[in-house]
Amino acid sequence: EQPHTSAGRAPTTLGYRYYIDKLMNKLELNKDESESITKSVSSGRGDPEQLLEKAGEVIARLTNCAAITTLPTGEQACVRRTEFVPVSNRTAMIVLLTSSGTLKSKACRSDMPITQQTVERFYSVCASHFIGKPLEEIGTVMLQTLVASLGEYALEMSPYFVTLADLANDALNSDVLLEGQSNLFNHRELNSSVIDIMELLRRGEPLSKLIASGEKDGLNVKIGTENEYKQLSNSSVIISHYDVNGSRSGALGIIGPTRLNYAKLIPYMQFISGVVGKILSETLED
Repeated sequence: EQPHTSAGRAPTTLGYRYYIDKLMNKLELNKDESESITKSVSSGRGDPEQLLEKAGEVIARLTNCAAITTLPTGEQACVRRTEFVPVSNRTAMIVLLTSSGTLKSKACRSDMPITQQTVERFYSVCASHFIGKPLEEIGTVMLQTLVASLGEYALEMSPYFVTLADLANDALNSDVLLEGQSNLFNHRELNSSVIDIMELLRRGEPLSKLIASGEKDGLNVKIGTENEYKQLSNSSVIISHYDVNGSRSGALGIIGPTRLNYAKLIPYMQFISGVVGKILSETLED
């Protein structure tokens, strides 16, 4: 394989795989690097989406690759907290926080005025029917049973609980965030495939599949033709998963050329995913 005449012979996929699995010595981050990265990523603390966006920006800058980050997944997550915030006489902001750190909110309008009793009924029903319940169990059947149990308050309260169920469903589907796609143009060996890669990145389903699997220690490195998508046959994908309170919750990743400094970039990815998991775990404890 010779991508261009001045490049010399490029290692094959098998060559890179042998190097990573058998020969590579990881280059650990020094104190200044780790402190700088932690400070930059931590500037997004407080909101999971802002945190993952900031992590993606840091990854794209450090690696000169396209960065993929996913919000904490809703799989096996439960409802941790709900909030009812009146914003007008008939409209309230409904807020849902899951055990994996996902925060969702949506405005909801009712045909009936909001009273103090409305707020109290909302929290009472949430305590008995939503708090601690797995997201995957909050669906149509549960809602039908709940609305039937509301009796004379069904007309007033059902819009709020339908909205809450919608938020739970949204939280089940992990969002994928992208940063630094333009970095792909910086690599000559990708010139012929950049447009195809960017089109792949634009589609949600392939990205979800890319980050879905993890190997040893939550790390997954796919090189060239190891990737299932032909658009990535000249690219490498490095995915590092993060845990929230001990449970696998999301992932950070990069897409770049096969000619990468794996010994440096893999420790970067593992360190940043560790920082993200730690911050999200601390956020849930606050």
